[in-house]
Order: sequence, then structure tokens, then C-alpha cells
Amino acid sequence: MENTKPKKRIWLRVLCIVLAVIVVIAAALGITVWCVWGNEISTVASFTHLRGRNDDNNEGSVYSMEVKGGFYFDDYLAQGGASSDTELINFITQNITKGLIDMTIEETDIGCSSFIAQTADGDILFGRNYDFDKTNVCLTLTNPGNGRHASFSTVDLNYVGMDINTDVEGLMNKITCLAAPYAPLDGINDAGVSCGIFMSYQGEETVATNQQQAEMDNITSTTMLRMILDYADDVDEAVELISNYNLHDSANTSFHYMIADASGRSAIVEWVPAEGITDGEDNDGSARTLNVIYNDDPMYDEVRSSSAFPYQAITNFIITPGYYDDVVSEGPGYDRYTYINSELAKVDGVVADEQAAMDILQAVGRRTWNGGGGVTVHSAVYNLTQKTVYWVANENYGDATATWHYSFATGQLTQGL
Repeated sequence: MENTKPKKRIWLRVLCIVLAVIVVIAAALGITVWCVWGNEISTVASFTHLRGRNDDNNEGSVYSMEVKGGFYFDDYLAQGGASSDTELINFITQNITKGLIDMTIEETDIGCSSFIAQTADGDILFGRNYDFDKTNVCLTLTNPGNGRHASFSTVDLNYVGMDINTDVEGLMNKITCLAAPYAPLDGINDAGVSCGIFMSYQGEETVATNQQQAEMDNITSTTMLRMILDYADDVDEAVELISNYNLHDSANTSFHYMIADASGRSAIVEWVPAEGITDGEDNDGSARTLNVIYNDDPMYDEVRSSSAFPYQAITNFIITPGYYDDVVSEGPGYDRYTYINSELAKVDGVVADEQAAMDILQAVGRRTWNGGGGVTVHSAVYNLTQKTVYWVANENYGDATATWHYSFATGQLTQGL
């Protein structure tokens, strides 16, 4: 009878070699994938569902995400930014998903209100309402390092292509949310600089700003806000950064911004037609130039006590003097603007605390303001002195399950009143 033991040993040896080769190849592939997508994998793994949707009350879900690495934003600026949403999408797709997954940026029609005030203890607050409609949002935490600031920002996931009527489910949708750092609508960085973006409804049919100075790089609206959060140490530095770029507003609409810092300095930055040119003559938004209105501007002397903290507010209408040819009070958001300023004037710009600031935001929430209509998706009070966040979803003021706090000192996002 033939001895089969040597043959079995040979086949066993071959099988072990084959298995070893497979393990080595799998390990090599794993290492390669981690080297290429390690930050992205960790970021997607951090995507967390914080609060469920309530369709009966027009409430989307709330998520959080801790973004690992620098998400290629340095490279974005180094290449000269982008002069359109299409260019931005192409950059994100090629760098974050390596061309494997298409991404998108959607149009929005947003309201919003903000103001800067001081507390009785001397802390500087930046209050912000984001008015839109039912949508999913993501509390987005970044800490890219390499000279860039850590930040907390709120991202409307509709803006990166997520359906407003369904939850963000499935790996592909979560991967698409990797574009979130490029689409912040408001936020604060660890230097105590805060910024918000507000639709300004400019032009006869809402023409987007589309600056065309050949000597300057280009940037889109939400990536301008990201640049401020990542690189600005204060308001003046933020304005300097902005002034180096041609603004190309995203989503085929116009925006203006408000920026504030821990010193109590704030500024509203707007792009308005050059002198002698009306909105009706600026058919492509290329004739607009940057105008900066600081909170100590003389224009406020007539409406604000000289002893008051230099509070400042913004909604949706342009505050640059002389912009409107007709009645200023007909400008979009003027009613909310006058209400916020009147409340701040009563206390000379000094509110008791973060809750008092939140109360002002609640008063102009879209569900109840002027009889209702629309939704305030979130309200945030950023304490620029303490570098903390007090954030409420969908006007659920006083509801611990809809309230979050964040502190740069602890790095913790916590739920509760």
C-alpha cells in the first residue's frame, strides 16, 4: 500500500504557504487602504445619530461627526480655491473620495438672525438662528492641527446632498457627509472667533456675487466661512483673509456674513455694487465690492447709547447705508433686525447670560414670529470668552433632549440643559 503521508505533508505545506500569502496580501491591502483613507474611515466611524426626526413637527435628525485630519483644505486653498460649486465638488470628490463617489452641493433658501452682546460677567456672546425648513444637521468637530484652529460648526446636510425627508443611513450616504467641513453655516473656533452666513437676497432676481479680479484667488461662500474658522485669530485677521479672495456665492444666491471675536469686536461683511452701479445693472454679480461694517462704526451712534456695549445684529437685508433705493423697512428680515436691536438697546447690549441671549433668538424663531411660517432649524449661543457652545434643535427650547453643549476646554459634546 502506497504511503500517502509525505504527499499530505506537501499539500499541507503548500496550503500554509498559500494562506500566508493571502494574509500578507490582505494585510498589505489593509495598510494601503488605511494609509489612503484612514482619516476618512475614522471620520465616518464617528458619525453619530444624536436625535431622531419628528416629521409631524417638521424636524429633521441631528447628527455629530468628529473630522479626523485636515480634510485637504490646505490643498484647496493652495490650488487657488474654487470659482463655482462645480469646481468645489470636483475638488472634494477627487481628494476625499479619490474620485470613487460623486458629491453634490444643493441650493437653499435660508433666513437667519445673529447678534453680538456681552453678559453681565463680561463674556462676549454670538447668538445665531438658522432659519430654513425641515432638514438634517450635523454638529461637526474639526481639529486639523498644523497651525489651523479646532472648531465646532453646524452643517445642513441638505447642502451636501442629503434628502431632507429621510434619515442619513447607509455607508454611501455617510461617506458623502465627509464633505460637511466644506459647508459650515455657522461656528466657533478655539481662538474664540465665531462666524455666520446669511442669505442677502441681492439683485432683482437674487443674483449671486461673482467677483472677477484676476490677481486674486477664488473662494465659495461656505468655504470662506471654513477658512475663517480654521485660520482667523480675530475679526481683523478674518477680514484680511476675506479681502484676498474673489467671492463666488454658492447655490446661485447671495450671502453676507457676521464675524465676532472674544475681544468684543465684530463686523458685518457685505458685497455690494460699486458706486454708481445698481443691482439691476449688475446682472452677473461681478460688479460687487467688499464692504465691512464694524460694530464701532459711526452709523450706530444715532441708535445706540455711547455707554452701551457695541452690540451689532444681522438678518437678511443689507445694512450698507444707501443700498436700498426705496423704503429700507421693506428689506428682507428688517422686522427681525429691528426687534433684536430694540431688545439689545433696552439693556445697552448687556444680557444676563447665555440663556437671556437664547431667549432673544427664541423670540424671532420662525415657527412663531409674525404668526409663524418656516422653521428655525437650530439656535446657538457661542460664548467667545469661555469658548463654549449652547445649541438647541428646532426651537425645542427648554427640552434637554434637544439641547447640546460643547467646550473646547474639555473637547466634550454633552446633551442636556
